[in-house]
Amino acid sequence: MRHVHGRARRAGVALAAVVTWAGLLAGAAGCTAGDSRSGLDRMLGKPAAPEDTIRVMPQDGTKGVRPEEGLWVRVPDGRLESVRVVRSQDAQEAPVAGRISADGLSWRPDTARLALAARYTVDAVAVDGDGNRSARHTTFTTYVPGERFIGYVTPENRATVGTGMIVSLDFNREIENRAAVERAVTVTAEPAVEIRPHWFGGTRLDFRPEDYWKPGTRVTVALRLRDVEGAPGVYGLQHKTFSFTVGRDQVSLVDAARHTMEVRRDGALLATVPITAGAPKTTTYNGKMVVTEMLELTRMNGATVGFKKKDGKGEYDIPDVPHAMRLTDSGTFLHGNYWAEPDAFGTVNLSHGCVGLRDVRGGASDTPAGWFFDRSLVGDVVEVVNSNDKQVAPDNGLGGWNMDWAEWAADGTVE
Repeated sequence: MRHVHGRARRAGVALAAVVTWAGLLAGAAGCTAGDSRSGLDRMLGKPAAPEDTIRVMPQDGTKGVRPEEGLWVRVPDGRLESVRVVRSQDAQEAPVAGRISADGLSWRPDTARLALAARYTVDAVAVDGDGNRSARHTTFTTYVPGERFIGYVTPENRATVGTGMIVSLDFNREIENRAAVERAVTVTAEPAVEIRPHWFGGTRLDFRPEDYWKPGTRVTVALRLRDVEGAPGVYGLQHKTFSFTVGRDQVSLVDAARHTMEVRRDGALLATVPITAGAPKTTTYNGKMVVTEMLELTRMNGATVGFKKKDGKGEYDIPDVPHAMRLTDSGTFLHGNYWAEPDAFGTVNLSHGCVGLRDVRGGASDTPAGWFFDRSLVGDVVEVVNSNDKQVAPDNGLGGWNMDWAEWAADGTVE
């Protein structure tokens, strides 16, 4: 299954003894497919579309929202259980204060006006009139004044990340003068290591070292974009320095043919977990993928990522997928699964392209999915091998580790 939506959190780090998840087999695919569809329908009924269950304005993916347009979250019935809104500016996150109405049907921020040149993330969980929980995750960006450009930066300031993190700037406008913009961005590390840039088109600039970062490395990113001309008459707005720390080294190897995932911490085998990957007609990408988002609960609807039936509805629509970890921008996740038939994990591939681990409804820490989620960080690497699919594109999520160093380094415009 390749999709998004839910309530986010960043997992803590904990060491554990080597565990083998033998005997924990149960359930079916991480993304619903074929034979398990009728069982899923029985369990979930026919859920309403995500935008009907939890309504958010501005709409998901909207760009250039004006400050006076405001923000609200509503449900037609039932009640909002929780709403979390985060504003991100210059790689620094800040929670947006707000409150749920007395009747539980709506949420509004305490301050009506939105900030300029910011990205907002909304995570809401609701309980409908029948007592069913569902989640929605949306993002939008606000207006950048005048002929200005900014770069939305990954990761966040002061974050602790896995060793596979790539520094990524997503510009709100096409950059024509790449050399000038590249010179205005400096990425350094302590201890020192060579770091090189790579452009993906005219709106994205990534930085990485030749190999994964060493644990304990402190990385500093300096943006000196203010008044830099990125395109004729379009000037930068940011003058900011931020940093992040690299945590322990964790790399997980998913073998789609063997239906297993080996989790290695600092090179030592921590666990071997049974999984289910993409079905023969909806295979999982091969290659190295980086965790970019962690959602305790999320909604996944196939219609939003191209898996549609003849009536236009999604081939699946699951309102409360637990322990979801985004691996690609196109919607590949590693996530928990509670809706499946017995003995699929470790034996067969049934999903729509995701990697599924056994879980229970609502998620639990003592399931394989919960165990892995609690020991993961944004920036951890998940590598998939032996799948009958192509290698993931280097600009699909933080997939730049799939390019060799010579190809990566050759794209920078500044020596």
